[in-house]
Amino acid sequence: MASDRSAAHPLPYTTYRRAIERETARLAEVVRGVDPATPVPSCPGWTVADLTRHVGSLQRWFSALLSRLVQEPPRSREVELGLPDSAGEYPGWVEAGIPRVAAVLEATDPLAPMWAWGVDQHARFWARRMLFETLVHRFDAELSTGHASPLDPELAADGVDEFLVNLPHAHLFAPAVAGLKGDGETIVFQCAGAGTGGGAAATGPDAGGEWWMRLDADGFRLLDRAAAAADTASPDARTTVRAEAADLLLLLYGRRSYQDGAFEVTGPPETLDRWFAHTAF
Repeated sequence: MASDRSAAHPLPYTTYRRAIERETARLAEVVRGVDPATPVPSCPGWTVADLTRHVGSLQRWFSALLSRLVQEPPRSREVELGLPDSAGEYPGWVEAGIPRVAAVLEATDPLAPMWAWGVDQHARFWARRMLFETLVHRFDAELSTGHASPLDPELAADGVDEFLVNLPHAHLFAPAVAGLKGDGETIVFQCAGAGTGGGAAATGPDAGGEWWMRLDADGFRLLDRAAAAADTASPDARTTVRAEAADLLLLLYGRRSYQDGAFEVTGPPETLDRWFAHTAF
């Protein structure tokens, strides 16, 4: 079921461009000198080499899509990578791609119509998507070296919004998402500091916000403010997860457990178990 939220874009386009540069540089810095075979605990089966190659490859592919402003789903993900022969050189390779990515983003009109797998059918979709792929994987890289640093709360709150707005469309590459259904239950993801009134509030400068997800027999959707305020589900069918924005973002990406002390959960946890069983990818 499609979301009834509009394709809002809460942060300025330049914010995404600059944050991508910053997060990519940080990732390259973190993995430089690290044994490429080091496991990444938050990405089971991946090594630091796998993680670094993934980020650099994805950024180059996204950049190719933006350069062409593709109007239909690409038939191939092949793109010239210039990948070094040695995994030990991957950090420098990722860092060397930063100017190219920045140039493509700067030269692209964020409002240019463009195919995207999510809600927002404009070039800006890919800048936003690139940022959160990079930011979360920067966190993964830091976990592998034991030196995790904080996530910017404003970016994290926007990342929660980006994830939930687009999730109903993710079945294109994550088939399990299509099986996420229910009987009218709602899950509320709420940033600490957000208001407690009904409604799906867009993220704001204070990084506050809340997002209401409704699970129905034909699928799930993100409710807009009016629909959330009118939600008639029994309180027994509503589960609320409240935490700092960074923790919510990492929870949605499977880097945290809602059973951790960072999360305040009210309502039936079984609904959350069903949610995460279908949204892990």
